[in-house]
Amino acid sequence: MALLLSNVEWPGESEDVRPIIAAILGIEASGVVSHTLVKRSLDARHGKQAWRAVYRVEVSVDEQELLSAGIPSCRAWTSRDAGRYGLDVKGPAKREWPSDVRPIVVGAGPAGLFCALYLAEAGAEVTLIERGGATKERIKAVNGHWRGKLGLDEDNNIVFGEGGAGTFSDGKIYTRRRDGELGYVFKRLVDFGADKSIMSEAWAHLGTDRVRQILPVFRARLEALGVEIRYHTAVTDLICEDGRAVGVQLRSGERVLGGPVIVAAGHSARDTAEALIRAGAAASPCPIAVGARIEHPQTLIDAAQYGGEDRADLPAASYRLTHSPDKSRKVHTFCMCPGGVVVPASNLGERTVVNGMSFSARRAFWANSAVIVAVQPSDYPGSDPLAGYRFQDAIERRAREMAGGSEAAPAQRVRDFLDGELSETLPKTSFAFGVTSVNLADLFPQFIVQAMRAAIQEWDAKIPGFAGSDGVLIAPETRTTSPVRFTRSEEGESTTVHGLYPVGEGAGYGGGIVSCALDGVRAARSIVDAMPLRSTGS
Repeated sequence: MALLLSNVEWPGESEDVRPIIAAILGIEASGVVSHTLVKRSLDARHGKQAWRAVYRVEVSVDEQELLSAGIPSCRAWTSRDAGRYGLDVKGPAKREWPSDVRPIVVGAGPAGLFCALYLAEAGAEVTLIERGGATKERIKAVNGHWRGKLGLDEDNNIVFGEGGAGTFSDGKIYTRRRDGELGYVFKRLVDFGADKSIMSEAWAHLGTDRVRQILPVFRARLEALGVEIRYHTAVTDLICEDGRAVGVQLRSGERVLGGPVIVAAGHSARDTAEALIRAGAAASPCPIAVGARIEHPQTLIDAAQYGGEDRADLPAASYRLTHSPDKSRKVHTFCMCPGGVVVPASNLGERTVVNGMSFSARRAFWANSAVIVAVQPSDYPGSDPLAGYRFQDAIERRAREMAGGSEAAPAQRVRDFLDGELSETLPKTSFAFGVTSVNLADLFPQFIVQAMRAAIQEWDAKIPGFAGSDGVLIAPETRTTSPVRFTRSEEGESTTVHGLYPVGEGAGYGGGIVSCALDGVRAARSIVDAMPLRSTGS
């Protein structure tokens, strides 16, 4: 039996950690047979820096005796830990697939890609449909738009296309979920080109540049497994017979028949959500969070988090902050991008939306994060499943109008936002289209404004300068998650349309790259498990 040992002071790659482990366990160093680093994180609390680690440990002494000693950081290693930390990861067993079971996956974001991969590894004939383009042409379209050479392509942009919104993000792959498939997801990412360190980094991130290298390898693997990938193909409706999804209708007029249909269209695919509801999929509005990107010089964040110590060998500092005056109006930072930039994030014309991203080195001058306020369905203009989309859209349209119809983003110095004054000047920002000075109190509902002000003032005590004039708010951040949730069974199937599996962020069941990937794998697994195992001789 192995042990899981946490909160170990990590001495570094070159030093022997066995004496440290032995001291925690109260045994001789020779009793530590083996140790495997499964997670490490930087503890920068109280202005001090120390690496803490979690290990899988094999010892030559009696493990039960150690466990009975009640060492707080020590417990038995379990098979679930193996899945969580990417050890002993196995893919699905091959199955027998009836001729009428040909899965269709809609959307090539993390949920759709990993769903298609798991199904294909189990031997299914999968069709993957994506309204946007493959990575290379998608990058060309987005960069062309940001540089003013191309207009916005509403199907192939920062939101839609291979990899989903995560292709233009920080590529953070932290999740609070500790599902057994977590190791499967991370191991496949490593197989496709991610650095092996993501298997052990507590706050692992891929970086936008690395994501773009991984995706073509991912695609090649899918194609090698027989997946038919159709880019620039928009789904407009489900095809249902007797209450069961049996295919999809394309914008071109073509009908693609098959099933089950797994819809992983993302949080911005409003037209796809409408199509599912037209087909009879049960759904309800769900809470979202709305606010703005706050941007500071990275040096300000480094100084606050690391103190006056030498920071040359430390990563660009980050933060996670929360403010909870009451349960319904929590404010928190989200998708913090150290050494990153603020980017345009709308897939629709006449709207302004912002997001954040950074490359793997995180060396840009700025640090940015969303500062977002909880919005409840009771705040929406209506109670139907799509009311939250209308709430988002009204803010996005107003932001465009406040910028005079240009693609510049509304912005305000943080200190002026707190004081309710229009900024006479704005600092240089990272936003590609530039910013225009507005009073953000005129953009958001007052409950959002008041909650953001209270939170920022509180956080200034934790990060000196956070509320200073060097910081700027760039707005709006409205697409943090989907405002609609489709009702599913425990297996992930729609409760009202059989053969339909709404998955990922667009379905209301994910909040980032890994959580969406896990949701796609979970749906695929439930489909795979219903199929008989392939006989040994086939």
